[in-house]
Amino acid sequence: MCGIIGIVSNSPVNQALYDGLTVLQHRGQDAAGIITCENAKVFLRKSNGLVKDVFHARHMLRLKGNMGIGHVRYPTAGCSSSAESQPFYVNSPYGIALAHNGNLTNAEKIKRDLYMEDLRHLNTDSDSEILLNVFAHELQHLGKLRLEVDDIFSAVSGVHQRCRGGYTAAALITGYGVVAFRDPFGIRPLCMGEREDETGKKEYMVASESVAVDTLGYRLIRELDPGEAVYISADGVLHTRQCAQNPQLSPCIFEHVYFARPDTILDNVHVHKARLRMGEKLAFKILREWPDHDIDVVIPIPDTSRTAASQLAYTLDVVFREGFIKNRYIGRTFIMPGQKLRKKSVRQKLNPLQLEFKGKNVLLVDDSIVRGTTSAQIIEMARSAGARKVYFASAAPPVRYPNVYGIDMPVASELIAHGRNEREVAEWIGADHLIFQDLQDLIDSVQEGNPQIKQFDTSVFDANYVTGGIDDAYLERLEASRCDAEKGQRDESDDEVLGVYNAN
Repeated sequence: MCGIIGIVSNSPVNQALYDGLTVLQHRGQDAAGIITCENAKVFLRKSNGLVKDVFHARHMLRLKGNMGIGHVRYPTAGCSSSAESQPFYVNSPYGIALAHNGNLTNAEKIKRDLYMEDLRHLNTDSDSEILLNVFAHELQHLGKLRLEVDDIFSAVSGVHQRCRGGYTAAALITGYGVVAFRDPFGIRPLCMGEREDETGKKEYMVASESVAVDTLGYRLIRELDPGEAVYISADGVLHTRQCAQNPQLSPCIFEHVYFARPDTILDNVHVHKARLRMGEKLAFKILREWPDHDIDVVIPIPDTSRTAASQLAYTLDVVFREGFIKNRYIGRTFIMPGQKLRKKSVRQKLNPLQLEFKGKNVLLVDDSIVRGTTSAQIIEMARSAGARKVYFASAAPPVRYPNVYGIDMPVASELIAHGRNEREVAEWIGADHLIFQDLQDLIDSVQEGNPQIKQFDTSVFDANYVTGGIDDAYLERLEASRCDAEKGQRDESDDEVLGVYNAN
């Protein structure tokens, strides 16, 4: 999962892009990058690390121009290396940079076609570079010296015809403006905002989450429709067009479970309210299936589960307490690239308050259980802090299947619930009792916020891959290429391989 942002303004955008990326930092902590444009030249800075560590004053001063795009990354396809940090850039045609969130499921076929038919060379294993080259080729084969608005939307239509998967992208075309588009199923989120400068002229932006729009002082216009593209020209004119033949909104429901910030709005659904409903429905399940429970206290596992846990406790009429102190300087455990690093970081990230555990029957609430590593260690911490019994509740159903649309759950064998029932998962993580959310309750929790959403991507729970084309052979190839062991063997080089007026 990654975060993208694009801005066309009437003044320099370097600081706004930086501020927007810090708001989207939760979506990726592996790498960050910004590219801007001034007088037909582009200025790039990208590297591994958090936003605050990648960009210093000297870099910001060199990121000149009134339009640009930015990216925060964590690795799914490809590896954890600054060579694969984004945005990517190609000089032909026109000079195009692209930042991408998601994953292409037919990347290998496109990669072969790009080499054999389009005569394009790829320098990384990232499907983001593939997406960029497809977009570039669609523009190049038009054979025009000057681009028109229709040309840009035609190129996006070509991208949708060739690419399959879940993706959003923001692209900078040197001297022209910023283009952004969303896949035909709307799996990954993308919204746009507007504001007026002191002279009354309009400025526009796009971002993965509405919280970036809010914090930069823009007004949220709306989420892009599935298959839709927006083009913000360098002179500040906004153009929008549907570029897919058969779009069908099927947003990733895991955005609401875990990834998105609670103050974000996704497809007109307030994430905070959706998580409140998740907690309420989970409480109803407990009352229905375990009416004689002996829970003394409900404790959330910081931070994402806090909203659902508080509403669960309220509905159960059980005391809600904060039982873990979080080290704010440790990244999100779920999106760390290696299993050893994940295991090490849990102990560094959370420390239990013994007085909230000692002698009590504790219900721990988390947003989900993926690999089980974090859950098992937290339960062990709760017991060490003196809990009499430790129960565990997940605001999401069991995660049993790989994700192919940009979330780092590619290996079925690493998912604790894959091939196990709830009792076996409870034994593995060491819980005295385990409660999972029902899938329909999760769907209802989100859908209540926007009944117009008729379908979600719920593939990690039910193996229903909305784009089609995902079979056992595909998943086996995915596991072979993206398991933790493979990641550990990859080159962790921190060399910068692209020099485009580099702001290093």
